[in-house]
Amino acid sequence: MASLNEKPVVAQSETKSIEDDVSANVQTFPTTRKELWSYYLYYIGNNGLSGFNFGPSQFQNLLFLAGYDPGLGPGSACGDNGCVLPYLGKVRDVNSIVLLTNGISFAIQAAVLLFIGAWADYGRWRPNITIFFTFLAVGVSFAWLGVDKPSRWEAGVALYILGLITYQCSLTFWTAAFPGLAHDLPEVKQSQSEVDAGTKSADEHAHLHSMARNRISNISFAVCSAGEILVLAVMVGIIKGLHAEKNSENNTKAFSVLIAFSGAVWLLCAIPWFFFEQRRPGLDLPPNVSMLTIGFKQVAVALRECMRLKQTFLYLIFYFLMGDVLNTTVTVIGTLQNSVVSYSTLDLTLLLIVGIVSQGLGIYLFWLVQKRYNISTKTMLTFNVCWIIILTIWGLIGVHTDKFGFKHVWEVWAYQVFYGLMVCPWYAYSQTMISEVSPLPQMFLFFALFSVVGKTSAFIGPLVSSAIITASGNNDNMPFAFLFALGVFSTLFLWMVDMKKSRIECEEFIAAEEKRNVFKDVKIDLL
Repeated sequence: MASLNEKPVVAQSETKSIEDDVSANVQTFPTTRKELWSYYLYYIGNNGLSGFNFGPSQFQNLLFLAGYDPGLGPGSACGDNGCVLPYLGKVRDVNSIVLLTNGISFAIQAAVLLFIGAWADYGRWRPNITIFFTFLAVGVSFAWLGVDKPSRWEAGVALYILGLITYQCSLTFWTAAFPGLAHDLPEVKQSQSEVDAGTKSADEHAHLHSMARNRISNISFAVCSAGEILVLAVMVGIIKGLHAEKNSENNTKAFSVLIAFSGAVWLLCAIPWFFFEQRRPGLDLPPNVSMLTIGFKQVAVALRECMRLKQTFLYLIFYFLMGDVLNTTVTVIGTLQNSVVSYSTLDLTLLLIVGIVSQGLGIYLFWLVQKRYNISTKTMLTFNVCWIIILTIWGLIGVHTDKFGFKHVWEVWAYQVFYGLMVCPWYAYSQTMISEVSPLPQMFLFFALFSVVGKTSAFIGPLVSSAIITASGNNDNMPFAFLFALGVFSTLFLWMVDMKKSRIECEEFIAAEEKRNVFKDVKIDLL
């Protein structure tokens, strides 16, 4: 029996030519500098300010202004007894309504991605999907200009849901381009040539490829952070010009203007990517399958293949659970933060500036440490996850005390710094890990699967948290107990992932699939 040290060499020698042939057919365009920087620029626009930050804040602001004190009844203003509204057949706390609507939004996202997520693998569809959702998201941003009064909060429900869906779907298909960009970098291609010539080991090449993926992922976040700070600085001027601090009416109008402005910035930053992205061809459609059914078939296939790729499956479980923990934690803290600063557009913008500066610094420092000490992606991600769990612990403290638990202004300022420095690197490293535990020829398939899984998990947490708040007598910190327990449990699956075994499994998977003629170049244009 061959030793463990010998097995990777055999697998690499058997599959090296297979992967090269597949790559030559599936990804044939060298990544250009214009393409790479237009990819980074797109992220400045798709920064989440419209759909993920100000949209949810405006929605909660409208709910608060339209709501009433449960102790005084309808017609009263929200007060010390809380703030409630009738929603979906039941009188609910405003924060519970936000979480419930958030869960509905992510449920719809999961269904949409299940249906169209696989289109990224076939022909040249993915760029078109990115363009479609981008324009739709920009349209939703401008639509907020007509929803700036408490009486229109029900219209805000629709825009809140659409804003989250279009933001997340645009982000998903934009992100799906990054494995191809990394694989086609000139230095990665040169490294592969050296492996073919026998002057570099496969392990050295794998490390260089991993660092290239990390570099693109981290630089994209850093560029986004720098650009977003400029956008927020302009927004401060807009807030001052609209006299948002004068009264709640001006503040509410300012929210809608800021959302529309962020949509305009998004469109401006997206245009270069639409022109410079190289439309790398995907795979042929399997026999007897149409574009309408490929999504369901592909998810079923990917789940089946994950059972063969044990390390990929372990990471899939972790990603499902921890993604739910983080998404829900950020949403819960966001609802608490909005209440603490009384929905002030100026305070929320300044908080975002602090958060984005910290985010850029955090991601850059994580990358510098990883590069300096050659730390693996898994190790960096594990370190990052520990701080996410600490975030849930802080919120959990506030269940039985008003001294801590995101209930004071100083806490939300500290949260923005902590979140940026220690938590935000999750978005870079969790995506990079997907590419490192997935076989290259079906990279988009697994990215689509992880996206669907991520969106599926993301609606479970908010729905459970909404139910917890309602059952606990409107204790807005109670969901942190659930989130802490789930976070600790999910970390066990990340700990079990073995990256060396994952490489072997992917190589053996590629070799087996090649014999079945699964990976073929595109013979038809699906445009």
